[in-house]
Amino acid sequence: MKRYAPITILLALLLLTAAPARAQRHTRTTQRATQHLQATTGKAMQLYADSLRLYADSLYADSVSVPPTLSATDAAPMFLPMTFYKGVAQKAFAIGDSLTAIDDHLLHIYLTRPDLVAATEKQLEKAGPVLAPKTVTDRPEVETPQTQPKEVMPDPVDIIVLKPNFWSFSGDHYLQFLQNYVSSNWYRGGQSNYSMVGALTLRANYNNKQKVRWDNTLEMKLGFQTSRGDSLHSLKTSEDLLRYTGKLGLQATKRWYYTFQVVASTQFMRNFGTNSNYVYSDFLSPLNVNVSIGMDYNVDWLKGKLKGSVHLAPLAYNFKFVDRVNLATRYGIEKDHHALNDFGSQVTVDVTWRFSNNISWRSRIYGYTTYERAEMEFENTFSFQFNRYIAAKFFVYPRFDDSRSRDDHHGYWMFKEYTSLGFSYSF
Repeated sequence: MKRYAPITILLALLLLTAAPARAQRHTRTTQRATQHLQATTGKAMQLYADSLRLYADSLYADSVSVPPTLSATDAAPMFLPMTFYKGVAQKAFAIGDSLTAIDDHLLHIYLTRPDLVAATEKQLEKAGPVLAPKTVTDRPEVETPQTQPKEVMPDPVDIIVLKPNFWSFSGDHYLQFLQNYVSSNWYRGGQSNYSMVGALTLRANYNNKQKVRWDNTLEMKLGFQTSRGDSLHSLKTSEDLLRYTGKLGLQATKRWYYTFQVVASTQFMRNFGTNSNYVYSDFLSPLNVNVSIGMDYNVDWLKGKLKGSVHLAPLAYNFKFVDRVNLATRYGIEKDHHALNDFGSQVTVDVTWRFSNNISWRSRIYGYTTYERAEMEFENTFSFQFNRYIAAKFFVYPRFDDSRSRDDHHGYWMFKEYTSLGFSYSF
């Protein structure tokens, strides 16, 4: 036994040191589960607690009536047996509807813990409404003397002053597809192809509600298509845009702002010709930067259905750059030169017209002239939203640029158009 005594003592020490470690692991697991539960239910319960707090504050004065932030109907699903309400799922996909804190909490339970759902909305409708309790209004035969209740002194209210946030962030993105099939004996010819286009628009706007505004918009669009007629490239770009628009404005009147605007645009990838390795355009080939000073008018017409801005700049500076020097003449730059600098006037119109909740038209007009040359872009995007995530888009884009060589058929005009269907989401 003496020979095994050291081993016994060593095992006892290991067990003593391992027990706190197991307890700590169990404590950490419990803490993580508690934090997750608090995160999912905290927002809804905070609204309910705020409603009770406001109601309690209103009891101290008979003339003060504070409306609750959460009605009894809204809070009822939190205290009834877990029920599947079909309206929650419908609002998650509907256009324009936003989920409340309780709806968001219920949707999380439906997706992650369906085993907790004990009933459905149809079962509740079949069971009938909850019967209200009957109250007895008869006065007792023996009247008891009424005593004046003691005046309750309200607790001091803590006032919290929050720093205002003048920034607002928003955006939208879509990923859409198009398939076109043409048989080999089609009487007008043509080629079958598949195409896809994805776009992301991010906005970060600053407005101090007094005089200063700073709007920032970043647009990214990239599309690909296949073509059986191109034996060198199985996949080519059909849409390629990287554009930043920044505006710094100082308010002059209710609608007008003195504005400094910057517009910079280029593309992501190389663009080849059909059955050719010749590069027609590339990243920074070209790069267009336009800086202008003028006036901005905020458009808010047709009861808020037509919104946007109009920028009028009598003084503008335009910088055009190509990294590939062999593309200089293609973009109106002198041969063997990389850049072109000139001055002129510029106008930008960017408006969105919402005909209804599911049909909208976004239009962008950009014009610049040096009074020797002129370029104009007219982008039109018609969106047909079927629900919150599915939409179809029709894009029409005519463009005029007389700094390029004249085409025998179209002159200085260019034209692009596509129709697509796929996923779309705004935030």
